[in-house]
Amino acid sequence: MELNALLAVPVKLPSLPKAVALLMSELAAPEPDLRRVNLLFASDPALAARLLQQANAPSAGMPGQVSGIPEALALLGLGQLRELVAAAPLATTSRSVPGVDFLQFWRYSLRTAKLARSLAGSVQQNPLAAYTAGLLHGLGELVLHIVDTKRAESLSAQLPPLDLRRARLEQRVLGYSYAHISAGMALQWRLPLLVTDAVEYHCAPFEGGAYEPLAGVLHLAAWRARAAEARLSDRELAVSFPGEVGVALGLDIDMVLQQDPIDWSQRADDAQAEPDAGAGTGAPR
Repeated sequence: MELNALLAVPVKLPSLPKAVALLMSELAAPEPDLRRVNLLFASDPALAARLLQQANAPSAGMPGQVSGIPEALALLGLGQLRELVAAAPLATTSRSVPGVDFLQFWRYSLRTAKLARSLAGSVQQNPLAAYTAGLLHGLGELVLHIVDTKRAESLSAQLPPLDLRRARLEQRVLGYSYAHISAGMALQWRLPLLVTDAVEYHCAPFEGGAYEPLAGVLHLAAWRARAAEARLSDRELAVSFPGEVGVALGLDIDMVLQQDPIDWSQRADDAQAEPDAGAGTGAPR
């Protein structure tokens, strides 16, 4: 399937039931805890995508300008947020997306977002945009598995979805990768170009004369998160580290690993209990 044809297929991306339930409960309170609302939206890629899509709609008054979840929450009223969350499709099992371990995908996306935010701060890039790009960058993989299931499963028979080499395989076989799908959706949602460019170019941020610092940040964050999911040894980390990207940003492997405060032995349930996801709070009306 061609990229444009794939992007034209309507897809409802699922969210974790726990995140939806907690948000519904919080938003039903007489005075919702705005910090918790922010953290919960920032803990789920699909919910964050729906929120940012609505905040960047022309009707909200700031199309293409809202890159962070706190900004989005400040634009939308409580009624809009309740409707958005109530309409969210649920991932009822870990295999709600064919061929994808959804809990692993959720964990990977959240941790990539946290790492991207941390790395962005160390190289004078926008932490909120970095977090958003990290949280949403992998959604194209879900869309590929939902829309073009047979081809996605054929690819997964060669390399699993979170393998460090997966994007290159997809590019060779399909002519595009999950990153192009994610960026195409972000453009449809009218997200700022800072975010869409980071997502689109993060697999090869400095190739072909391109220079996208935020894409480089996301590249390093995704490398670290995927390496952790694969439980790479110290030697494998050293061999696979994208040194050319690190050099361009002034970051070596030790500096990247030092930005990683996460206990990788934790399960997704532990991370869900304490999202620690957003910087700042929104102010729903």
